[in-house]
Amino acid sequence: MNAPEKFFLPDVQSSADHRALAIQHVGVRGLRYPMAVRDLDGGVQHTVATLEMTVGLPADVKGTHMSRFVELLEAERDALDLDGLRGLFADMLLRLEASSGRIEARFPWFMKKAAPVSGVESLLDIDARVVVEKAERGEIRSTLEAVVPVTSLCPCSKKISAYGAHNQRSHITLSATLRGDLGLRELVRMAEEEASCEVFGLLKRPDEKWVTERAYDNPKFVEDLVRDIALRLRADGRVASWRVQSENFESIHNHSAYALIEGENAPE
Repeated sequence: MNAPEKFFLPDVQSSADHRALAIQHVGVRGLRYPMAVRDLDGGVQHTVATLEMTVGLPADVKGTHMSRFVELLEAERDALDLDGLRGLFADMLLRLEASSGRIEARFPWFMKKAAPVSGVESLLDIDARVVVEKAERGEIRSTLEAVVPVTSLCPCSKKISAYGAHNQRSHITLSATLRGDLGLRELVRMAEEEASCEVFGLLKRPDEKWVTERAYDNPKFVEDLVRDIALRLRADGRVASWRVQSENFESIHNHSAYALIEGENAPE
C-alpha cells in the first residue's frame, strides 16, 4: 500500500520566495460554516456564517497553508461570543505562524420581539457581522456590526400635508469598534429606539394602529437617524470608534435617501 506517511511530500508553501513582497492578507473567503453564537444575555443561537480568514505573509515565504484555516473550524468549540472569537483568532495566528491577521464572520441573527399592544411574539432577522483583526505590531481590535430594519417618517411631508405623511422602511447599519463588551441586542435596540418606529415580524390590528401613530408622532429625516444614534454610540464607554449609515427606501421616489456619520471616542 502507498500510505502517505511512507513517502516524502514536499511542503511547497513553506519554501522561500525572492520577490521581497509581503502580503497583508492571504487566506480563505466565502467559507460557509455552521456556527453557534452566544450573546451577552447568555442565549445561544445556531446560524450559518460566511467567513473570511486571513493572515499576513512575510516577504520571504512563498505561501500560507490554506487547509489550516478549515482545520481550526473543525476543532470542537463552545458557542462563540466575542471572547470566543478572539480565542479562535489567537489560535489562527499561532497555527499559521503569523503576527497579523483578520477573521470576519457574517451571519443572519434572529431577535425575538413582542408586538407593542397584543404582545404576540415573532422573530426579526438581522444581518450581523463580527470582525477580529490585528495589524503588524498593532493591537487586536474587535468590531460588531448590525443592519437593522426600522420605519422612518418624513418631517417635511408631515409639516406640509393637510393629512398624513409619507414613510418608508430604512436599513440602519451600526458598526462599533469595541474596547468593552457590547451585545448584538444592545446595538440593535439603539437603532430601533432612535427610529420613527421599530418594525416587527407579526402585528395584529391594534399593533398596526400603534406603530402607525408612533411613527407619525416621531418623524425623522435620514440625517436625524444617523445623528441620534451617533450620540448614543459617542456616549458609550465600551465603544472606541463607530460608524452609522442609514438608507431610506423612499416611498415617493425611485431612489433612496442616504447618510453616513462616523467618529472616534476619546480614550477613557
